[in-house]
Amino acid sequence: MNSLLQVEDLRVTIPAGAARLTPVRGLSFELEKGETLCIVGESGCGKSLSSLALMGLLPKSAERQAERLHFDGIDLSRLNERQMADLRGNRMSMIFQEPMTSLNPVYTIGDQLAEPLIRHRRASRREARDHAVDLLEKVGITAAGRRMAQYPHQLSGGLRQRVMIAMSLMCSPELVIADEPTTALDVTIQAKILRQLKQLQNELGMAMIFITHDLGVVARIADKIAVMYAGRFVETGTARQLFSRPMHPYTKGLLSCLPVPGKTAPGEPLGSIPGVVPALIGESTSCGFSSRCPYAAPLCEREPDLTERGSNHACRCVLASAELDDLRWEAA
Repeated sequence: MNSLLQVEDLRVTIPAGAARLTPVRGLSFELEKGETLCIVGESGCGKSLSSLALMGLLPKSAERQAERLHFDGIDLSRLNERQMADLRGNRMSMIFQEPMTSLNPVYTIGDQLAEPLIRHRRASRREARDHAVDLLEKVGITAAGRRMAQYPHQLSGGLRQRVMIAMSLMCSPELVIADEPTTALDVTIQAKILRQLKQLQNELGMAMIFITHDLGVVARIADKIAVMYAGRFVETGTARQLFSRPMHPYTKGLLSCLPVPGKTAPGEPLGSIPGVVPALIGESTSCGFSSRCPYAAPLCEREPDLTERGSNHACRCVLASAELDDLRWEAA
């Protein structure tokens, strides 16, 4: 089966004075139709910039490079801005992180929802409106017809996020990139939106890249997971593999920050990872996690490759083996 999305050695560089910032450093992955890839990691590790690079929405000062960047056989790196605009919102779309800054405050919800269908599918305004009302109802918005005449500031954060999801689905895209779409919502609204998003994905057969720092969310929806740190994938695998037998110390550290039902006692402190994500200026010659890793060794002075450690399970660590099975992170 041909992959819907093929990415090989994706890099993003941004001028930073006399130096160059490299927030995305050689990402490679494939995504099949109907599949969900979750990219997880701390803030500042390059998750959002990698998604903007895929959509061709990087800042003007940023430069995107890739050995391969194919969407359904189309070489995205060779498309001009007009050709890319024909794909965005049509066959591939994005749910942005903050709906209040992503929705235009001077246009009604109805006008903004109808625009993709009118532009890409040449639908009439009535057809676009009817489809928008139908999608608003599918994402759980009541009185959808009345909401069409409202402006973004008249909606709550949860409603704005649902509008963004409906907007991304107006043209039934084959790929949706969701950049932390539930981060600012309370857990009950978050759970509803995740259920609705998964249900719509199944109905439309679309692939999804879900970007988050919340491993609890990942456990609910992921087919595959890529753990990202300092601009690179440090571990990739299925959800079952990463939750049952994580290999990279960073993945283990992230999991230690979560309470385990039935094991973590009420009030018991959770684990924490000391230090911060390193500056991503210039090229790296050593493991980016070595300054925070309790197992750092002289071997870590060279940059490790992402190496297969089992069927569809890869890790970027020279020490990833049984000797790390007993790694425990200290509580904060």
